[in-house]
Amino acid sequence: MKRIDLEQVEHSRKIGDVCEYIEPNVTEDSLFYYDGELIGFYIRDISKYSKKLSDLIAIANKELLSDAVPKQIMMRSSGLRDKSKEVLQFSTILGAIAPKPHMGRDYASISSVHYHKTAKTFIKAMLLASEESAKLIQEIAPKIYEEQLEAMSKVKDKWKFGKLFTSSISNYNISAGFHIDNANIKGCCNVIICKRQNSKGGCTTVPDYGTTVDSCDNSMLVYPAWRNIHAVTPIIPLADDGYRNTLVFYPLKAFLNENV
Repeated sequence: MKRIDLEQVEHSRKIGDVCEYIEPNVTEDSLFYYDGELIGFYIRDISKYSKKLSDLIAIANKELLSDAVPKQIMMRSSGLRDKSKEVLQFSTILGAIAPKPHMGRDYASISSVHYHKTAKTFIKAMLLASEESAKLIQEIAPKIYEEQLEAMSKVKDKWKFGKLFTSSISNYNISAGFHIDNANIKGCCNVIICKRQNSKGGCTTVPDYGTTVDSCDNSMLVYPAWRNIHAVTPIIPLADDGYRNTLVFYPLKAFLNENV
């Protein structure tokens, strides 16, 4: 793997800013270091490291695209300047959902998707994929694995989605403006696995380091999403069947509360 030593750069990005299309400058297997510490990594093709993980993600992606999995569906701008170009977008959450008192729900819950029998294959594939992702982290970045495992030891088993995470979200054609994942457990990483066809864009960009990571098909990004502002570049279908999915695993700090 290539070693990339991240360095802070000046920029004018702020939380809430819209992200324009940016060509990726990280396109090969890479380890990300900051101040000499390994903080994440990128794999261009997970099948080279774990055929099992690759197969599980293929199953999960196929199920997500079917009618078997409940979805929150939206019609939104592609993220490009032409606001008339709306695209179908949807997302599906699995695992633990934190309390949201501002929305009148002051209690934690498990995603309602778990109660849909038709989603059983999708849920099983995603849960097994979370475990295989953890094995890859342990192999490539054992310190990140041990620190995240220690953090998750403070989370009750009923709120865990695999060893290292509380939750998962799968996003279809969803780009995102600049934000920071303040709800995540500090010191821990997200896993972002991409499935796509006939499309470009949808790359994770981190302006603090001037870094934009390619989200090619079957890639995996392990990234501390609480650490810096970041965004997802616009997704551009290149054909009628073009899309970009991300299947994401993440740990929420709300579940460190022993009263949850």
